[in-house]
Amino acid sequence: MNKPQPASPRQRLQELLAVPERQRTEAEWDEINELEIALAPGNREGARDPAVRRLGPMSTGHPAPGGGPHGNKPGRKFHKRSPRGKSR
Repeated sequence: MNKPQPASPRQRLQELLAVPERQRTEAEWDEINELEIALAPGNREGARDPAVRRLGPMSTGHPAPGGGPHGNKPGRKFHKRSPRGKSR
């Protein structure tokens, strides 16, 4: 009469994805969306805080001389021009 419930949400998602797209009901589409959201890496139980992952390791100390976002290219040095006099 009633089918036994699948053991895991991942298994249920696989069953729903096995149904051809044109034959899926609105309820099946809704269930697929809910399962995909629930199973996304950021929404899993025990998942790390995504903000922590974005920040990365904090550097300590000063950066190496000449180092920067574009490798070891030293920065450009700009010199102030001497003002031109009216005598010229």
